Order: sequence, then structure tokens, then C-alpha cells
Amino acid sequence: MGEQEALAVQTGNGELVGALYRDHREWLVGWLNRSTGCRQRAEDLGQDTFVRVLGRRELPSLKEPRAFLLTIAKGLLVDHWRRTALEQAYLEELQQLPEHAQPSAEEQYLILADLREIDRLLGKLSVRARSAFLLNRLDGLGHAEIAERLGVSVPRVRQYIAQGLRQCYCALYGEPT
Repeated sequence: MGEQEALAVQTGNGELVGALYRDHREWLVGWLNRSTGCRQRAEDLGQDTFVRVLGRRELPSLKEPRAFLLTIAKGLLVDHWRRTALEQAYLEELQQLPEHAQPSAEEQYLILADLREIDRLLGKLSVRARSAFLLNRLDGLGHAEIAERLGVSVPRVRQYIAQGLRQCYCALYGEPT
């Protein structure tokens, strides 16, 4: 696609997103508010939804614009709940540590940021790859047991775990050179 064609698509999307925003923003934020119980979170997720729409290279023909927006918003909401559960689990684990072993508030913030990034990157894996990685790293299961649970071969489990490790490496150190 040439530069002018890309600009035309982008301009067309911008106008379409503007119309979607004007026509459906309040409805979407209301739906998100009912789902989250928090107006501020709903506003943030609503904005994130429109940012995602704006970032799309091409938009489908929108016969049902609310269904389209809702699909994106639900994905963002699931991500939000997953991050919240992850943060809560981390904070609960911290409470189990003796006071002298607990990280400072700054260290906790940095660790949570790393956990969020790892969670985001693990979210890019297939369901099986993510499951294999978490079963191995969090539950301590061996490759054979994971293979049996997931109904795949042991070499496939090794591949899945390697994919998870790569995503964690990327989260902590950036893309490998």
C-alpha cells in the first residue's frame, strides 16, 4: 500500500472512529461502569477501547457498531481483571513474608510493573503454551505430566515452555538481539 493510500485509510478510520466515539461513547462507558462498578475505570477502559479502534489498520464494515466496540471492551475488561487478580495474589504473598523481608514500596511498585508486563506478554501465547508454562513454573509439574494433561507430546511441552521463557525474557530485558 502506498503512502497516500495508507493516509487515506488512516483519515477514513479517524473519521469513522470520531463518529463511533460521538455516537457510542456514553453507552460504552455506561456498560463498562456496570461491569466494573467504578466510573473512573470505566472511563479508562472506554478510552482504551477507542484507542484500540483508532490503531487498527483497517476497520470492518460496521453493521453492528456496539457489538464491535463491546468485543474490544470485553477483551480489555478481561485483561483488567486478570491483572487485578495477579496483583492481588502478589500482595497476598507479600503479607505472608516476615516484615523485615518485605520489599519497600518502591520495590513493590517495580515488581508489580514487571509482573504486569510478563502477564501482558504471556497473554500473547496460545492457551496451551501459556498453560504449559504456568503449570511448569508455578505448579512445578514436569514435562511428561504437563504433556498428559494437555494431550500433547513432551517435545511440544518443551516448545511451549521455551515460548513462555522467551516472553518473560522480553518483559524483563527487552527483545533479544
